[in-house]
Amino acid sequence: MSFTIFWLSISLLSGLIWVGLLLFRGQFWRANQVLDPTPPPLDLQEWPSVCAIVPARNEAEVLPDSLRSLLQQTYPGPFKILLIDDQSTDRTGEIAQEIATDLGKNHQLQVIQTSPLPPGWSGKLWAMHQGIETVLAESVHPTYFLLTDADIQHEANSLQSLVTKAEQENQDMVSLMVRLRCQSIWEQLLIPAFVFFFQKLYPFLWVNQPQKQMAAAAGGCILVRRQTLMTIGGIEVIREALIDDCALAAAIKLTPKAQPNRNIWIGLTSATQSLRSYDTLDSIWSMVARTAFTQLNYSTLLLIGTVLGMFLIYMVPPISVVLGLYLGNISISLIGTVTWVLMTLAYLPTIRLYQLSPIWAVSLPLIAILYNLMTLDSARQHWQGKGGAWKGRVYPVR
Repeated sequence: MSFTIFWLSISLLSGLIWVGLLLFRGQFWRANQVLDPTPPPLDLQEWPSVCAIVPARNEAEVLPDSLRSLLQQTYPGPFKILLIDDQSTDRTGEIAQEIATDLGKNHQLQVIQTSPLPPGWSGKLWAMHQGIETVLAESVHPTYFLLTDADIQHEANSLQSLVTKAEQENQDMVSLMVRLRCQSIWEQLLIPAFVFFFQKLYPFLWVNQPQKQMAAAAGGCILVRRQTLMTIGGIEVIREALIDDCALAAAIKLTPKAQPNRNIWIGLTSATQSLRSYDTLDSIWSMVARTAFTQLNYSTLLLIGTVLGMFLIYMVPPISVVLGLYLGNISISLIGTVTWVLMTLAYLPTIRLYQLSPIWAVSLPLIAILYNLMTLDSARQHWQGKGGAWKGRVYPVR
């Protein structure tokens, strides 16, 4: 087989894969699973009680915005916030109390300190577990837990929208892929693609269908029924998980096997946003590399397949455009161009979600190269015993 015929076949395969993704992959590219920021009317005699569980490790810088947004929720039902100070060294706990005092909301906020991290737990999950256990030790238990990161700024109606969604549709879990910060050049290049790739891996439409064996959640903002969480065994059942949000979603939706699948829902939002900045390539690289190899179950075979798959899907089209022109083969260039256009159109809804110029959508092949390198680096860090590092902790694989 000549090289021209070989590359023509590769180009055609790449194009067919994109046609298949667009038609048969849960419409992931539409980015249309969005929570209405204005909650519809809900006829309730009494709104269910909610307790927010906020693990915080050295988050003093963002608390004036994130914690303030929680304390100023317009939710009409009982709402309490429990902030778990996870061995912070920057006065996280004290600043949280000062914010509540300034707002006259001391009665709504409780701050506790974590005990030392035991073996077999990730730091965030240990903090969440202790917070939930503290709440359960009280005589009155909330109907829902709001599991939210300390760097998330919630729109004023956010909690009401989440509860309305859960109550109207009988959802056991409602989670939001919050709007990630997208201001620096590196953020504009790489952050929307992170959301795009996540939706391709876990099509939200499929996650939101009870009959589908697919579960996912976004850990920055999760509303979960207390009774459901207790039924699966609490946070302890995922105590070692580095990708804890998706692990929790799977535990809720897919177990125990003897019971019908529970209802979970994941969606997008522009109203609730992350305050975490990723101004440099290194900061985004570290964020992705921390769990990329974990997502592949630490499998070298899956790593090779992922790298080759990313090359075939994202890099072959632009290579085909250039190579076809060099070889004087219009068919290769044409197939590459059409496939690149399909890829760009698929990425556009996510680019629009982040209110960026459409020109960014054309750069997906370059973005894929960088994400491929991050994934390879994630494997390298794992093999060197440095994988899963976060907030000064490194979690070994067990």
